[in-house]
Amino acid sequence: MEKIFPLSKNACTLVALVQSMSIVFVGIALAREPGLPGDEEFIYLPRLRAYQAADSEFYAQFLRLCDLEVAKLKDENSKDPFFIDSYGIRALCAAYDMTGNKKYLDAARSWSERMVRFQEKMIPAGAYYMNYGRKPGEPKGDWYVADCSSIAMGVLATAVRCNGTEQKRFLNSVQHFASLVMKNYVRPSGGVTDGLWPEFDEEWWCSSALFGSLSFLLYKNMGDERYLNVALGVVDWLNKLDLSNVQQPLPLSRQGPAMPMYVLEGYSAGWQYMSKDSARKEAASAQILWCLNWIADQQQKPVSQREWQLTASHAQHTGWWGAKYGGLPFHQYIFSRYFARQDLMIAADREMRQLAKIAFADENSFTQLQSFMMISYAERLNPGAIYRAIEQKH
Repeated sequence: MEKIFPLSKNACTLVALVQSMSIVFVGIALAREPGLPGDEEFIYLPRLRAYQAADSEFYAQFLRLCDLEVAKLKDENSKDPFFIDSYGIRALCAAYDMTGNKKYLDAARSWSERMVRFQEKMIPAGAYYMNYGRKPGEPKGDWYVADCSSIAMGVLATAVRCNGTEQKRFLNSVQHFASLVMKNYVRPSGGVTDGLWPEFDEEWWCSSALFGSLSFLLYKNMGDERYLNVALGVVDWLNKLDLSNVQQPLPLSRQGPAMPMYVLEGYSAGWQYMSKDSARKEAASAQILWCLNWIADQQQKPVSQREWQLTASHAQHTGWWGAKYGGLPFHQYIFSRYFARQDLMIAADREMRQLAKIAFADENSFTQLQSFMMISYAERLNPGAIYRAIEQKH
């Protein structure tokens, strides 16, 4: 974007906007994101109504991945963890918003219904089945708040696009999970433990950030102040965290891009709320910028020279974490708006084109890299769709 223009509160239209990347918006509608920082309200990047004309390259790639995701979800014998599916589900919901194609929403509805049916048999009550670890009906085995928070956000995104009894069923499911976590795993510090993880029973960055993100989204949808209080408590805990500390479980030195991708979810879902308090906003900005700078350093390196690789030979090692490179542009796109930084969008576009060379090398393969890339494509093409709520009242 050539520039993100600060406009007065009375501004309502923008006649034309030409990007430095030679993208022409054929038709746009402007919407302000509530509660952005600063004395002025910044225009939310234009919501495209002519998605395909705006950027045919990304549009075609995104819908290709959506079609692959729909096909993959039909295989109920897949061994992939459900948290990976959840990112594709949220992107399918955005694709439905963009295209009106019911196959995308129907795939999300079918997946969400499976998650709820598994949940109804889980111990403890309210937990989601992860497609590994503790199975429905089993009283023993590992079960993780982090992974299940991602699953919950997939179910919640589906609920936003549904109505009536089905919407209520999905919303009740997510709230049941949230109640389980708030009663048992949210600590007085504001941090969140990772459920039934025998290796570590204290607050952890991943479970905290992901449950915080879910809590912000529940507040947006339900208006229940309990969710907002939990989410802001998580932010306060994350604000004090040394992200470079190698002594914490699964640190940056091991997880690489997975850490900033998940940590930033705790910030990007609720910036408009945390930014209302100046001290909290300052501390949050420092953590966000730390993550964005780490991402920028990584993206300066050719993909083949990064420590966390994406090639098949690394699939069971650094490639597991390296796949999360696909989700980092999602946050760059979001904070390019919140921080009015054109450079973040340009860098994210460049990274998506680099990753596409890997993601589309085999037209028939679908890995977790593509799942995470899907939310980045969705945010690029339809800003705000991943965090869309039933009604934006709060």
